[in-house]
Amino acid sequence: MTVIFRRCRCSAYRHPHSLRLPRFASTASLLHSPISLLSSKFRQQNSTLHFDREPLISLIKSCTHKSQLLQIHAHMIRTSFIQDPIVSLRFLTRIVSAPFRELGYSRRFFSQLTNPFVSHYNTLLRAYSLSRSPLEGLYMYRDMERQGVHADPLSSSFALKSCIRMLSLFSGIQIHARIFRNGHQSDSLLLTSMMDLYSHCGKLKDACKLFDEIPQRDVVAWNVLISCLTRNKRTRDALGLFEIMQSPTYLCKPDKVTCLLLLQACADLNALEFGERIHSHIQQHGYNTESNLCNSLISMYSRCGRVDKAYEVFDKMPEKNVVSWSAMISGLSMNGHGREAIEAFWAMQKKGVEPDDHTFTAVLSACSHCGLVDEGMAFFDRMRQEFMIVPTVHHYGCMVDLLGRAGMLDQAYQLVMSMEVNPDATMWRTLLGACRIHGHANLGERVIEHLVELKSQEAGDYVLLLNIYSSAGNWDKVTELRKFMKERGIYTTPGCTTIELNGVVHEFAVDDISHPMKDKIYKQLDEINQQLKIAGYEAEISSELHNLKAEDKGYALSFHSEKLAIAFGVLATPPGGTIRVANNLRTCLDCHNFAKYVSSVYNRKVVVRDRSQFHHFREGRCSCNDYW
Repeated sequence: MTVIFRRCRCSAYRHPHSLRLPRFASTASLLHSPISLLSSKFRQQNSTLHFDREPLISLIKSCTHKSQLLQIHAHMIRTSFIQDPIVSLRFLTRIVSAPFRELGYSRRFFSQLTNPFVSHYNTLLRAYSLSRSPLEGLYMYRDMERQGVHADPLSSSFALKSCIRMLSLFSGIQIHARIFRNGHQSDSLLLTSMMDLYSHCGKLKDACKLFDEIPQRDVVAWNVLISCLTRNKRTRDALGLFEIMQSPTYLCKPDKVTCLLLLQACADLNALEFGERIHSHIQQHGYNTESNLCNSLISMYSRCGRVDKAYEVFDKMPEKNVVSWSAMISGLSMNGHGREAIEAFWAMQKKGVEPDDHTFTAVLSACSHCGLVDEGMAFFDRMRQEFMIVPTVHHYGCMVDLLGRAGMLDQAYQLVMSMEVNPDATMWRTLLGACRIHGHANLGERVIEHLVELKSQEAGDYVLLLNIYSSAGNWDKVTELRKFMKERGIYTTPGCTTIELNGVVHEFAVDDISHPMKDKIYKQLDEINQQLKIAGYEAEISSELHNLKAEDKGYALSFHSEKLAIAFGVLATPPGGTIRVANNLRTCLDCHNFAKYVSSVYNRKVVVRDRSQFHHFREGRCSCNDYW
């Protein structure tokens, strides 16, 4: 990262008066031209075109075209109003605001100011922090003191936002030092911005330390802390802040932003009970008419497997926009209700809401999960031809998934090779997953080669290839691939399953012995296995990737994280209650069969969310119809 406080590469700031002024035919001709906005107003004042500050500011506010701004600019130069700090600030603010956003012009105008105030600098610093040139803002912030202008907390806040845009930790640390030097270390807003920077740069401990140093923590500071925790994979800790904020010690009422952040955290953790509490908070405080919150509730309930609750929220919305419809279609799709998702698409059109690219991603995904090949192809064509939406990598990914799941692997591969956009790693992994389902080893090897070319291969990709080899009984290939992975230091991501009970999220790994109830859980799992065997369950040994005897393979499969979580659910919830678990990987065939038998033998509904979709098990059947 460029060291912004040592030297300047931008000559515009070293020589602020060397920039050229805008070229005009002549000031007089502009002021008296037929299209001039100023001429009639000036003549109304007096014959010498001299008028006071307020009419000029009023004209600046009313400008809608750049030509009008240029005329006013010319008059300001002619009458020396350009050096009036109030008028020049109003003009500068107008240049950088919508609909103009003229950063180049605003910098030229700024260079004409003899003694710009800190408010002038702040106006440009804010504009740069929102632009594609945040580095220019850092240069300007550095040069303020060289020009004799001391940065205030607002200046530093905008400079920090530029650092966030660039993920420049080193520049942020320099600004942090200047904040202390200027005596602004007690400014809550400034420290909150500094927290946000450390969070974006992966410095969670530093962000939390800053939070502790904030003298008066308002809801904005709490929201930034929640965002810090979720961004750094501390989702459960983020949920815990919801209670702390409302404790007698702090009395900080969660606002709409808090609810949005926590609903996302609940969706990630499959924390349904906690999400319902946030829903209650939203209703109690009158936020339930906010479309953004309603859309987040639809997403949260859908991702927690309660599509019925998602529909309740959707149905009560006073106004449903395309985001609302897309969220509902996506929720139906991911929960195995592909036909209903398509029906929702038609209902949306009848209401006169035009679908966007996200809507088509949702409906194509619905076709994919339900094996509706013809319908998916028709929607894909209609998207391009009728709605003129250019397919993105997400749309192509849905089509590859659709063809791959249906066993049309050659067609899927040809589609990837003929796409108008470059395939990403996710798309190749989608095809690799289809190769695993259908045991297509040769194509799987080719897909791995493409991932290597992208330098995007991960341990999970090799695990899928291991699945293909082991399912085919090709143990030589399995051994060879395992050796290759060991030599390259490629290690697999361990499986992890979570289950929420009474607002607490419990986490299990394979062969987990860390849970305080581990003895009871393993005893319950043994009992479940005995009952399932009586009902006809047998371990699906093809899910075990090691070349072991059948008996040993069955034992190795017995303690997968999903099974431990489900056993805990059977143990800790009332008979007949629904068991909801979430897994970070794609559920294996054996665990899928295990859940089916549990739903039948124990008369339970079991909901499993894996990396790709939901599985709703009831009476020995799954909503995916064994198509995943």
